[in-house]
Amino acid sequence: MKSLKIIFIIFNLILGGMMIYGGMKKFEKPSPSPTEIVEKVKAGQEVAPSVEILKIKNYIFGMKQTGYFWQFLGIVELLVGLLLISQRFSLLGAIMALPVTIHIFLFHLFLEPHEIGELIQMTFLLIINLLIIAKGYKHWKGILSDKSLLKLS
Repeated sequence: MKSLKIIFIIFNLILGGMMIYGGMKKFEKPSPSPTEIVEKVKAGQEVAPSVEILKIKNYIFGMKQTGYFWQFLGIVELLVGLLLISQRFSLLGAIMALPVTIHIFLFHLFLEPHEIGELIQMTFLLIINLLIIAKGYKHWKGILSDKSLLKLS
């Protein structure tokens, strides 16, 4: 039992560390102007060497050019990372991280399927996230079984 506890502490540290790392990376470079890619295309500059890379650049550029979403995603990643690393609030952090890890997994599955190593890494992180949530089932199962929560009043 003690070894299982240690394994989940390590899982929290791995997932939390990756979330903090990803969140910090969101603030490294300033956001591009909303017309940066359009201006490059008009000037005849190459935006990406292949269609696959162009899809990735356009997707990330879209999040950055909103002026808020890229930073918001970074803040969420930092917050859930800290919750996971704290150990005390790891279940809350894992539940909050689930949409983010699903999103990152799907990004790698559909936009970077050729990057097998990254896809395996993200699959592992998604499984870790699900295992942390499953381990805390006794704490959140009441939400699923409490019929009074389903009443609309």
